[in-house]
Amino acid sequence: MASIELTDVSVSFPVYSASTRSLKNRLMQSATGGQIRADAGGNRISVVEALQNINLSLRDGERVGLIGHNGAGKTTLLRVLGGIYEPNCGRVALQGSTVPLFDISLGMDQESTGYENIMLRGLFLGLTRRQIRAQMDEIAEFTELGDFLNLPIRTYSAGMQMRLAFAISTSVAPDILLLDEGIGTSDAAFLQKAGERLQRFTEQVSIIVLSSHDDELISSMCEKSVLMEHGQIIAAGPTEDILSEYRAKYGLSCIASGRSIITP
Repeated sequence: MASIELTDVSVSFPVYSASTRSLKNRLMQSATGGQIRADAGGNRISVVEALQNINLSLRDGERVGLIGHNGAGKTTLLRVLGGIYEPNCGRVALQGSTVPLFDISLGMDQESTGYENIMLRGLFLGLTRRQIRAQMDEIAEFTELGDFLNLPIRTYSAGMQMRLAFAISTSVAPDILLLDEGIGTSDAAFLQKAGERLQRFTEQVSIIVLSSHDDELISSMCEKSVLMEHGQIIAAGPTEDILSEYRAKYGLSCIASGRSIITP
C-alpha cells in the first residue's frame, strides 16, 4: 500500500553575495515564502529556509491539497516528495511508485526523437523497456504528432513538446501522483482530451498531492488540505475548513480559478 511520511523535514538554499544587501533581503523576505537569515558560519551568505520542520503523514486513498500564497513552500514540498530536492534535515519515507506532473519534461532530451524520448521519459519514471514498448503505440496516437515523432524534439513547438511529455507521463498510473495546476496548454482542441485522460489517470492512483490556487479544483479533488505559510504547515484538516481559514487570513472572498487541464 502507498504511503508518505515526512518527519521534521527542512530545506534551505544558500544565496551567495547577498548578505550585504540588507534592503533587498528585507524586500525579498516580505515577498517570498522562505525565511531569510545570515549563515551561522559567518561566511557572508544568506540562507533561504524554503521548508521548516514539515511533518506530513498520508495513507492509501488520500487526496490532499496544498494551499497557500505564492512562495509559501508548496512547490518546494512537491519537489521534495518527487525526489528532486534533498532535505537538509529530517526524514522522507515514500512507499510506492511516484510520478511528478509539475514538471513533465524531466528526463527528456532535446536532441532525441519523439519516439526515443518516449523510451527515455518512461525509464525516468521507473517503467521497464517492455512496459514502455507495450504503451508506445497508444502514447504516439494520443499525441497526434504523427511523423514528427521521428524528429528531434528541439524541432517541436512548446505545445507539441507538452503533448508528448503529458502523454508519456500519464501512460501508466503510479501509486503516488504529485500534481500542480500549472500543467496546461494553450491548445484548446487538446485541452478537453487531456483533461479526460488525466481524470481517468487520477482515478487509478492511490495517493494524490495537489498544489493549486483554484478553490473549486481543490474542493472537487481533495477531502483534506494543508495550509502553508513561509515554508511551514500552519493548519491541516478538511478542505473546506482550510479554504475558509485561508480566505479569512488573507481577506479573500474566493481563490481565483485558472485555466488548467485538471478538471473536476
